[in-house]
Amino acid sequence: MNGGVEAARAGFGARLREIRTAARLSGVALAAAAGWQSSKISRIEHGRQLPSEADLVTWCEICVPDTAALLLPDLRAALANVEALWTEWRRLASAGHAQQQRRRIDTEARTRCIRNYEPALIPGLLQTEPYARALLSTAIAFVGGHSDLDRAVAARMDRQQILRQGTRRIVILLGEQALYTTVGSPDVMAAQLRHLLDTGFDNARLHLAIIPRQADFVYTTTCFVLLDNDTAEVETISAGLTITAPRELVYYEKAWSALYRQAASGRAARDLITAALDGLSGG
Repeated sequence: MNGGVEAARAGFGARLREIRTAARLSGVALAAAAGWQSSKISRIEHGRQLPSEADLVTWCEICVPDTAALLLPDLRAALANVEALWTEWRRLASAGHAQQQRRRIDTEARTRCIRNYEPALIPGLLQTEPYARALLSTAIAFVGGHSDLDRAVAARMDRQQILRQGTRRIVILLGEQALYTTVGSPDVMAAQLRHLLDTGFDNARLHLAIIPRQADFVYTTTCFVLLDNDTAEVETISAGLTITAPRELVYYEKAWSALYRQAASGRAARDLITAALDGLSGG
């Protein structure tokens, strides 16, 4: 078991332990009421065993009979995602980085609304080929595994077809720093910024907004993507996190709303991009 899954199982067990202790039940008492061996309680609470959905129902009906119906939807969603919660980048990389991009194409094709927050980089849907190549080359060197740079770049470019086809809505929030983080070279960055000016506006499917560097602090927030209203995807250094539990999604929606309120759109966003481009050219 990888460390991410192990931590997720332990966290889920700790959550069930909190429910039991808040009900002032010992593990022995809960096991007796459920007709289980007491060792099962310990294994679940320490993340060594996942409960079944029936176990969850029994746990809640014994510990919190009056609010079991309120707790169960979140618990079921968390249980369903514990094993799949973390996907290690190294394991994915062993099959090739192009495969990751193809997975994104499949996911995005099933999604009607994509909301992407990127504080420091231009996201894949708006990248030029040289920018994508420089970024993926660095990522492959950092993560390791099978190197398939050409196919990965081609797949990333293929993803951008959704900007020209279909009726889905795509909203991209960039931190202003993304306009200044050097990927590749100054020439690559200049071409990327011109590409944003050419393609980031006047597209009915796309809304591009930029959060100024002087914006107020919202919360410690890494890049994330909201897919429709039921999934959040978060990238960490070592893993990708998929979140579907309603009580956790609330925080991502809250962060998105707070960031979006401070973002510049339209002419103001274009001016921020132009200022960054002028800085590169010394204008």
